[in-house]
Amino acid sequence: MLIVGYCFGIRSERRLCEEVHLNLAYRWFCRLGLDGDVPNHSTFSKTRHGRFRDADLLRELFETVVRRCMAEGLVGGEGFAVDASMIVADAHRQRGVETPDQLDPKAKRAVTEYLATLDDAAFGAATPVEPKFISPVDPAARWTASWGGPAVYAYCTNYLVDVQHAVIVDVEPSTAVRRAEVAAAKTMIERVHNDLDLWPERLIADTGYGSAEMLNWLVNDRGIEPHIPVFNKSKRSDDTFSREDFVYDHASDTYRCPGGNILRRYRREFTVPRIGVMKDNSLRYRASKHDCEPCPLKPRCCPNAPARKIPRSVYEGARDLAREIAKTEAYQTSRYQRKKLEMLFAHLKRILKLNRLSLRGPFGARDEFHLAAIAQNLRKLAKLIPGQHAIPRAEGGILAHLHLISAGLPHPASPLRFSTQ
Repeated sequence: MLIVGYCFGIRSERRLCEEVHLNLAYRWFCRLGLDGDVPNHSTFSKTRHGRFRDADLLRELFETVVRRCMAEGLVGGEGFAVDASMIVADAHRQRGVETPDQLDPKAKRAVTEYLATLDDAAFGAATPVEPKFISPVDPAARWTASWGGPAVYAYCTNYLVDVQHAVIVDVEPSTAVRRAEVAAAKTMIERVHNDLDLWPERLIADTGYGSAEMLNWLVNDRGIEPHIPVFNKSKRSDDTFSREDFVYDHASDTYRCPGGNILRRYRREFTVPRIGVMKDNSLRYRASKHDCEPCPLKPRCCPNAPARKIPRSVYEGARDLAREIAKTEAYQTSRYQRKKLEMLFAHLKRILKLNRLSLRGPFGARDEFHLAAIAQNLRKLAKLIPGQHAIPRAEGGILAHLHLISAGLPHPASPLRFSTQ
């Protein structure tokens, strides 16, 4: 019944029970028959917080659907795209407290889930910055205005998508912070490799994933081509020379300025060798004051400093590789393929109507995101894989398709029993 609700955008569990009670196609899919009793809406809540989460059923169901997509040849495994979309939490935006000490101790489940995620890289440990307000009913939801409108409490759903047919191969919830989204992307890439034996040759993402640390993790630690724009803030707006105007020489480990002078890390030998790595994981290359003072280009280079200095990331090699990839035709193709991921988010919010969560807490967000991803993959299967028998174009046609492809999925009437066929 939950799959029916998420496939057809029925967000209310009370309304879902009414629709299944009256709609013969829904009854047939759920194998209730004409006289079968429809479960009470309260059953969903009790089962969700009990058997579903104890057995991690929704995660297992999602992976079963992905494996079915793989068996039907819908997953190429060569290129993946990753991104996140913000979903508003079920919390009033004008009600909040400033510190965790002000939370109501009676809200046991919400506070317990919030405390359990404080050390999670996708939630509490994503950033040391404390939010301006904390929701008393859903403390893990992040107070944010990053979506361009009034500040709200929100989560992010992170998708890892195979670009061949836009099949969602993994989904992960996170707080609405960019660092948390990057951490979720790493988790999903490692998980699909361990659980589904999928290892992409290239990863497509936007600039938010183009930090030096992320590019180094992809290139040097995982061997994945980053089809990602490099996150770069070195461009100057005061019409002075930017870092890209300086030429780096790998052989001598020096920079050459537009005036022909050399910038070095050190200009003398030290008894104890120095690493020279700053707290931001960068190196500093400095010009000589004697070269900069008489230089005619000094007003355009360092007008307010005695000598110019250039920072260089210790992961600059991975950044350089990403810049070279950005000049290829394959990169332009990846840019077009990334639109498939954006269309999935548009479908999620406009067709499946998941623009606001119904459940609270990180586990509630996880359940809803998994169910929505299951529904999107099932609809993809029903669209691309024809049924074994002719199906009339009538109400419930998509359910007939789903019924035919669900041989390897859990039995709707017995959510904890899986078919081996």
